[in-house]
Amino acid sequence: MAAPAQPDRAARERAEEEPGGSMSFFDHLVELRKRLISAFAAIGIGMVVGLIVAKRFIYLIIGPMMVALRANQLEDRLYYTSPVGGIGLIISLGFYLGIVIAMPWVLYQVWLFVAPGLYKHERRAVASFIGSSMVLFLAGIAFGYFIMLPKVLTYVIHFLSDGPIRPLISVNEYFDLIVIVLVGLGIIFEMPVVVFILSAFGIVTPKFLLKNFRYALLLITIVAAFVTPTPDATTMLIFMATMTALYLVSVLVSYAVVRRKRARTLAEGEAS
Repeated sequence: MAAPAQPDRAARERAEEEPGGSMSFFDHLVELRKRLISAFAAIGIGMVVGLIVAKRFIYLIIGPMMVALRANQLEDRLYYTSPVGGIGLIISLGFYLGIVIAMPWVLYQVWLFVAPGLYKHERRAVASFIGSSMVLFLAGIAFGYFIMLPKVLTYVIHFLSDGPIRPLISVNEYFDLIVIVLVGLGIIFEMPVVVFILSAFGIVTPKFLLKNFRYALLLITIVAAFVTPTPDATTMLIFMATMTALYLVSVLVSYAVVRRKRARTLAEGEAS
């Protein structure tokens, strides 16, 4: 009685396949070239737009430093120390804004390149992966901008500003610092996505992650100690709490992936 199920299953699998799976190697190269040109063109257009609006975004970027200076009763001004420092800042900010503006279109081009050769369930997984990566990266940036940087900068400025020494802060050096901190936090927030990939390939399991939680907590403490730019224990605890929460979310992600894989394996076994 199980024999008729085989043709039905094969028909379903064929229905889920896309014509892109039969493309030749040369066709794939042509498609890749097309997507790369479209992505780089979007970045170029985004940079032009970024350069146009960069001056307005400068006041947004320096917001955390303004908060720190005012909290320490200091003049809320930043300076550039070379004649071309202001122009360099506008160009750098325009470049990063261009990447951010173009990123949805770039990710869409990645999707168009990989989607034709995937099954429907794989396409859903890739779409979720791309969307989750973007959301988590932006969440890391928001956490750094609204929570971490104001507190860290306030502490750093206060460290020596209560005496005769006063800070003369270069806006270019501040911009370099904020880019490193925000991008670093964005990458740290990608932890659940990394665990998703490792769980999909069977490298880690929720049981493994929970069993080694104490070692992960030790590693989180070490990373937080190195990443935290101040000796302030409160700031370090904020980093640790955030990374620990991300680790626990990663355990739930791994559990969902493993459970879904087992359910699919059982369904395929019953169908055969």
